[in-house]
Amino acid sequence: RFAVSVGYWKDPYIQYFVRQAKERKAPEINRGKLGCYYARVHGVSYLIKAFLKKTECNCQIVNLGAGMDTLFWRLKDENLLPRKYFEVDFPMIVARKIHNIKSKPPLSKPIMESHSGDSLLIDSHSLDSSRYSIVGADLRFSSDLEEKLKKHNLDIHLPTLLVAECVLVYMTPQQSANLLKWAASTFPVAMFINYEQVNMTDRFGQIMIENLQRRQCNLAGVEVCRSLDSQRERLLLNGWETARAIDMMKVYSFLPQADVKRIEGLEFLDEKELFEQLMQHYCICWASKDSSNL
Repeated sequence: RFAVSVGYWKDPYIQYFVRQAKERKAPEINRGKLGCYYARVHGVSYLIKAFLKKTECNCQIVNLGAGMDTLFWRLKDENLLPRKYFEVDFPMIVARKIHNIKSKPPLSKPIMESHSGDSLLIDSHSLDSSRYSIVGADLRFSSDLEEKLKKHNLDIHLPTLLVAECVLVYMTPQQSANLLKWAASTFPVAMFINYEQVNMTDRFGQIMIENLQRRQCNLAGVEVCRSLDSQRERLLLNGWETARAIDMMKVYSFLPQADVKRIEGLEFLDEKELFEQLMQHYCICWASKDSSNL
């Protein structure tokens, strides 16, 4: 929310889900963290749009652990909506999101505009329209997840993109492996995008873990975040045919340089080394399974 307010990227919808922070963070936290968010938003978006273009939007997206994400509305604005867009999160998070959608016309109107057919279904823990569904479920139990998604018209024969941003790391390696295996075995044509920590065994990684533990935040799946290789291997071992992983410094170097220059001018950063270290400790991985040579 703060990054959007100072101009890192445009998101007219985030203001309806997250209140503006009152205090400014220390500059190196700002530039380091915000630069990382900027690379994440653009890197993930680049892969999502590549998938939508390849499938000509004749596909579905399943956003796992979506939280207050605004991607559905942004894709609608760009006329890039898939046939169906699903979000999954804990029932408590889903209830909060649905409350915001119901009470704010700029959020509810686009859902109504894209809806066709029978009446829109909405209760405290789920929302189901013809193009957008929010499902309350626990990702650690894939049979329950599949059942709930199918109730909301998940079509396993459609090319499917699954997105998980800082989600798998909160599950045990076995739980995330089960989820990845379920996705790879369920959809004949699919892509999985995962954004999370990497290189977590070095000193900088250890400090990150300690800082999170001090805030009672336990990274149950951190052992899979050892390296880019361990991230790739996890995907390949759980049924995906191809897998790639790159750190966020690499992603940052791929972004349009004119825009990178613009965001670097937004706030002064003298701790360039700290920024680079942070970027080397996050990565984007993507895997595919492609029975129709898409």
